[in-house]
Amino acid sequence: MAVEHPLLAQALASGRVAHAYALVGPPGSGRKAAAVEFARVLLGAASSAHPDLHVLAPSPPADRPKGPRAIRIDDIRALERAAALKPVRGPSKVFIVEDADRMTGESPQAFLKTLEEPPPGTVIILILSRARAVPATVLSRCQIVRFQPAPAPAAAEDRALVRAAFRDVAADGAEALFRHAQTVDRDRPRAEALVEAIWLWYGDLLRAKAGRPPDADVAREAQGLAQDEILAGLALCREAWRALGVNVSPRLTLEVVLSRLALGAA
Repeated sequence: MAVEHPLLAQALASGRVAHAYALVGPPGSGRKAAAVEFARVLLGAASSAHPDLHVLAPSPPADRPKGPRAIRIDDIRALERAAALKPVRGPSKVFIVEDADRMTGESPQAFLKTLEEPPPGTVIILILSRARAVPATVLSRCQIVRFQPAPAPAAAEDRALVRAAFRDVAADGAEALFRHAQTVDRDRPRAEALVEAIWLWYGDLLRAKAGRPPDADVAREAQGLAQDEILAGLALCREAWRALGVNVSPRLTLEVVLSRLALGAA
């Protein structure tokens, strides 16, 4: 498995690995898998079972096994002690802090010392649901890596469908355009779903232009489009939603969107 997030992959390729990262995104967005794989590559490990990979997760109080899970100051002190030790193998050690937004009380402040002056070869990875879930003083010491929510299965299928439609229309012209548009005919909810899929795809392209592509395929596709073209595509989707809202034919609406974006028609 390769490190897929472009910022993490670039850090590995360039050898410019920061001492601390904050992987920010909702549960299910791939944050933890990316953290573990990044650590595995850094350590040259065949698996996540490595003596220099340490994972800190929220836990209940020692005297209340069913109490609230949190990362307490004693956990941070233990991390600091482990970070001060030399790596067991090689030159590096990695600490992954799961659900770092569950640090309580003085824990974030105590963590600052390690973030400000990490021992040589130490990389710390915080996993967060929101950037503001920890104090700005903590976040400012980290390189922020954002993760997008995983699309719902139906939405993912629609995005794949519209990308295939764009390729077909670009290759075969009007014949492919009418073939794809007729699949919605008078089905307004279906047309709205496909317009939304195009909107989401163009949002991915815009993120790619800003240096945050969701995947390598989107990064490649974004290279062939100017930012103004992507913004125009997003504006066209808004126009299509308005048209569908005033009872313009779903099929005609999709034909217009495909012709203007896939064929570049005026």
